[in-house]
Amino acid sequence: MNKKLFAPFFFVGPHLILFLIFILIPTIYGIYASFTQWNLMNDPVWIGLANYKTILFDSSSTFHTQFFNGLKNTLLFVVISVPLLIVIPLLVAVALEHKQVKLKGVIQSIIYIPGLISISAAALIWLLIFNKQLGITGNVFHSQVAWAATQPYAWIIIFVITVWGGVGGNMIIYRASIAGVSKELYEAAEIDGAGSVRRFFSITLPSINFPLIYTFVMTTAGAFNVFGQPLMMTDGGPRQSTHVLMMYIRQLAFGQGESIAGMASAMAVLLGLVILVISALQYYVMNRNTR
Repeated sequence: MNKKLFAPFFFVGPHLILFLIFILIPTIYGIYASFTQWNLMNDPVWIGLANYKTILFDSSSTFHTQFFNGLKNTLLFVVISVPLLIVIPLLVAVALEHKQVKLKGVIQSIIYIPGLISISAAALIWLLIFNKQLGITGNVFHSQVAWAATQPYAWIIIFVITVWGGVGGNMIIYRASIAGVSKELYEAAEIDGAGSVRRFFSITLPSINFPLIYTFVMTTAGAFNVFGQPLMMTDGGPRQSTHVLMMYIRQLAFGQGESIAGMASAMAVLLGLVILVISALQYYVMNRNTR
């Protein structure tokens, strides 16, 4: 027996097993459950496309209203948060590569630390900061705004905690990519009279094409799965205006009362399809424009 032939399987095997158990099998079963009537207690009952028809076409159904309200709020979060989570880390990474910036490693670590804090702990910190009686906004700036209970402030605090915790990861990816760009290119451009803005668009951006595509696609997919921030910061309020789709899915499957896991699975599958389509379009457009 050739041991070298089987050696790769010892490295790939554990990951493959975990992938099958925690991702592939649950995904397949979730798709199956979306075609059933299921309450997590009894056996699923096959009902075909009934869940999807209700969600997509029955305007009198609560599930139809929940799905499209949740999707609308989720899209709003994606449209605003994704550009912030791409542009801000990129600008910070470029700034840290400047020759005059000192203690780059320390600054990078400080920016990255919030990403290591759990959503629940981060939410408690920011809820205290925005508390109009106890927080900085009330005591220092004398603001009496009920941030979590009024719009657009409810969305603002959600975006603040999202950017605070999400900037560090993308920043490190961009810094590593920018560090790999030849310094001679920048020096030659500087000698030719190119300013910092020109060097950024002519050298930096083209050189980090793949990291930009990767972070854009992955950040968008992650934003569509937003759950913890609105749950902890606003609990979906005020008046369901920050109630995102993942919160409805969780509420249907594991909320109070009888579970409606079949309908929740159908919503999850539809959300997954939206993410797949948008991710494919993003990759196609960005890859085509950079050829």
